[in-house]
Amino acid sequence: MRIGATVYELSPGQRICPHHYHYNDEEWLLVVEGRPTLRTPTGERELRPGDLVVFPDGPAGAHDTSNRTDSDVRVVTFSTKRKPAVAVSPVSDKIAIWRLDDGEADEVIVKRSAAVEYWEGEAK
Repeated sequence: MRIGATVYELSPGQRICPHHYHYNDEEWLLVVEGRPTLRTPTGERELRPGDLVVFPDGPAGAHDTSNRTDSDVRVVTFSTKRKPAVAVSPVSDKIAIWRLDDGEADEVIVKRSAAVEYWEGEAK
């Protein structure tokens, strides 16, 4: 599978996920209903039905989507679904890696500040 899509229905006050960006993956957001608020590196803006936004991989594609209105919001996200999926949440300093298959053994979400040197723990 090379592309995937998810429909999100957001009640007032909800958001899809934390502010984040991806490596090795590209996302698109299509507004179906309502007026969600989109946050990107350039600021925040309210979207309308029919708006389509592309988030490239890397920090320039950082985003999150929330519903700050009194009505429900419906959006569809599309992504390239490359393996592994890597997401960075710069506000909370987290990095996540998902395999996107049946196994969970190598899936991890950690603080980026927990980084170690390349050779740490290896035999010399």
